[in-house]
Amino acid sequence: MMASGRLWLTRGLLAGLRRPTLVVRAACAATNLCRPPPPFSGPSRGRPLSLSAAAIVDAAPRPLQPYLRLMRLDKPIGTWLLYLPCTWSIGLAAEPGCFPDWYMLSLFGTGAILMRGAGCTINDMWDQDYDKKVTRTANRPIAAGHISTFQSLVFLGGQLSLALCVLLCLNYYSIALGAASLSLVVIYPLMKRITYWPQLALGLTFNWGALLGWSAIKGSCDVSVCLPLYLSGVMWTLIYDTIYAHQDKKDDALIGLKSTALRFKEDTKQWLSGFSVVMLSGLTLAGLNCHQTIPYYAAVAAIGAHLTHQIYTLDIHKPEDCWDKFISNRTIGIVLFIGIILGNLLKEKKPKGSKENEDHTLGN
Repeated sequence: MMASGRLWLTRGLLAGLRRPTLVVRAACAATNLCRPPPPFSGPSRGRPLSLSAAAIVDAAPRPLQPYLRLMRLDKPIGTWLLYLPCTWSIGLAAEPGCFPDWYMLSLFGTGAILMRGAGCTINDMWDQDYDKKVTRTANRPIAAGHISTFQSLVFLGGQLSLALCVLLCLNYYSIALGAASLSLVVIYPLMKRITYWPQLALGLTFNWGALLGWSAIKGSCDVSVCLPLYLSGVMWTLIYDTIYAHQDKKDDALIGLKSTALRFKEDTKQWLSGFSVVMLSGLTLAGLNCHQTIPYYAAVAAIGAHLTHQIYTLDIHKPEDCWDKFISNRTIGIVLFIGIILGNLLKEKKPKGSKENEDHTLGN
């Protein structure tokens, strides 16, 4: 009996001790329900999904990654700057009241990816010894030894072959015009060894699409439109690539490479301002010669404001600021393309009969 009583007494004490514990646990649970869940942290949760170009390259199969980086697919700003002058020309060549030719835009977009990749491959093959000496470029695939010179040469052949397939989709005039640009693509990397104006050579190369886009639509170049547009593009390249070159000016000076950044030095902003004036004048002249409307000139004015702010706030001694200003030039190209589209849509459409008569007159 005494043992039984002690057992019941022990059970009663344990039950009494458990009740406050259960109450505390219930209160804690209620409190936790009201709190937001903690943020995901640590590798066990996995990395968040990203659709950036760099993330896509990182997600590619490992053997493929060095080739994608050789094409600079992880840094698409260069492809944009090559492609946008093509869009301007295709847009200006569109029929009044109509959108640009979407097939041509997609074709030139594909060509821009391939030719920018080919240009970067040629550049890295020429510059591999220099790239090893510059911190920013030392991890490029050829300089870092991830791809051999022979492998890069084979890869270059593949890119140029695909680019040729794109070019062969155009008319004969445009095929000849496009082929003529290949010499510029090859010699540009050498210019930084012999002149302080390699950015000019890059401008002549990168803006070839301002000529090619118009001829792909119209069958030949209209000098009154294409040349001012091409000149504007060259000036634009001198602006953004001079800013870009200020990132590497110390390394370039040490290893003997030349650039407009080293040529202009502290006078850079004055030079960039002059290039901006020529660029805006060329865009205005091109618009007048193809009878553009108010949205186009509004876009040119917006570009002028953007360039003014870009140059005024530029700090040529801060590489990170130079990079930010450099990539902001994509906005300039897109703004102009939108202005071209809207300006063209405000034009009156030509009657079908007048277009046929015009084509007959051109044929005669």
